[in-house]
Amino acid sequence: MCAMQLQQLLFSQGFGTRHECAGMAVQGQVKVNGQAATDPYQDYDTEGLVFEVDGQPWPYREKALILLHKPVGYECSMKPKHHPSVLSLLPGPLRVRGVQPVGRLDEDTTGLLLLTDDGQLIHRLTHPKKKVPKIYEATLKHAMAEPERQQLLKGVVLNDDPEPIQAEAAELLEPTQLRLTLTGGRYHQVKRMVAAVGNRVEVLHRSGFGRLTIPADLAEGRWCWADPGAI
Repeated sequence: MCAMQLQQLLFSQGFGTRHECAGMAVQGQVKVNGQAATDPYQDYDTEGLVFEVDGQPWPYREKALILLHKPVGYECSMKPKHHPSVLSLLPGPLRVRGVQPVGRLDEDTTGLLLLTDDGQLIHRLTHPKKKVPKIYEATLKHAMAEPERQQLLKGVVLNDDPEPIQAEAAELLEPTQLRLTLTGGRYHQVKRMVAAVGNRVEVLHRSGFGRLTIPADLAEGRWCWADPGAI
């Protein structure tokens, strides 16, 4: 168990400075267990705690892990250049506490994007040696034949590395619908691997990250909390 003063609890969850968080409590903006929490110095057990700010429930998370259903037209960048950042799809407290994307999806790629403020988790999920699988659904410009599918499994050479890179799995759902499982995270990797066998990705969607998938009721542009143990 961990007890924490209310103002520190709110501060740790990204609701502002300690002074601002104390003011939120005094002004009656916070509830704990359905009751108004107006004493900023009151201790609360954080284990399993769900509090409310302005009527919005928030579960306490020592470290945040967010699953976002990324739409087209957003950059996975803290400082976007041409399109809005995916961070603009999240509420202020999550941005304040410093969540950042775990890897990147291109501006025109949709699907499962994880964001967290846990640096160790980012390392575990993105380091090549950890081999965390990511599943992509690609719509191709041309029908793919069996020899090309087999080549993706055997390995293709990209122009920035002489060592062949291979897919963990490659399944043709339709002649122009490819499901590809990768454990790496190279720049434009899916598009470049498909190009290396003479084809082109027209539409790309990431449907899985580790054991996580997008909940059926999570619309594009929406987010939910994720469990690190489920990855």
